[in-house]
Amino acid sequence: MSTGPLNPGPLKPGPLNGWDILEQARELAEQGEDFALATVVWRQGPSSGQQGSRAIITAAGQLHGWIGGACAEPAVIRQAQQVMRDGEPKLLLLGSVEQFGAAVPEGMVVVPVSCASEGALEVYVEPATPRPRLLVVGRSPMASTLTELATALGWRADLLDHPDFSAADVDRRTIVVVATQGHGDEEAVEQAVGASPAYVGLVASRRRGEAVLGYLADRGVPQHQLDRVRVPVGLDLGHTTHREIAVAILAELVRDRAAGNLVGGTSGSPENTAAQVFEPAQAIDPVCGMTVRADASSHPVEHQGIVSYFCCVGCRDRFLLDPDAYLTATHRSEEA
Repeated sequence: MSTGPLNPGPLKPGPLNGWDILEQARELAEQGEDFALATVVWRQGPSSGQQGSRAIITAAGQLHGWIGGACAEPAVIRQAQQVMRDGEPKLLLLGSVEQFGAAVPEGMVVVPVSCASEGALEVYVEPATPRPRLLVVGRSPMASTLTELATALGWRADLLDHPDFSAADVDRRTIVVVATQGHGDEEAVEQAVGASPAYVGLVASRRRGEAVLGYLADRGVPQHQLDRVRVPVGLDLGHTTHREIAVAILAELVRDRAAGNLVGGTSGSPENTAAQVFEPAQAIDPVCGMTVRADASSHPVEHQGIVSYFCCVGCRDRFLLDPDAYLTATHRSEEA
């Protein structure tokens, strides 16, 4: 697999050792990128993976670093994508089922791989937990307090005055709270919703919020964008100080994030979509039975109009000795 730079992302070209991977993982987490970190914790030779080998697996299914050879990598990538979807780590045991029998510890996931080397690996795969990014627009004492509180929670929090704020400051993961309080509310909200961030909240009364959104609707801002604006923002604590308003807003954001409600939108679309884990097309190697990518990286061979994919050149060469036999066996297996 390629160890070149992510797109987007800061991964450096060239080979990455275990410590390089940890540094790159930290940088990706700081940027809020979705990925999983895989670490080899045990090996049984012969295996090209070594204890302590690490790799980053992106949501797009790219592996950067080193876990093992052609048999291990596809299995780890598939499991890492599942880990990213579930948000729960897994301890994987890669090898043939016959190697382990009843000796598999509880909680470990056995992933059968059909490699001629008969090696085995234990790989710990954990999802990244990117820091939330909060952008507060305004210059009131409440805006400053909210930024400070979010920073204390470990969030990436920035404060911008509304003349300095634009849609370029926002991406789909950004949580935007407009706290301009009458000083450019309409302009700030219009810039924010146009970037389809994870969340847009307006610090205002319900009546003031209706006036802002009505004005923007008259200006032609799409209704599906305006429907995403939370106003008034924050838990209803009644009459409170500016510090307590900041606490109420952050409490609402923490609650919504824990419930999985802070997901980004797609610009120009009425649907809100979370960051998606890309799943490439897959196929079964007709020789060894492994699940592999159905693309050019899996040594494709066309025979009688059927394209087959293989985990390695060895399986491809065995297939070419008698392709009809393997295709017939695969067809029978599918019918069963």
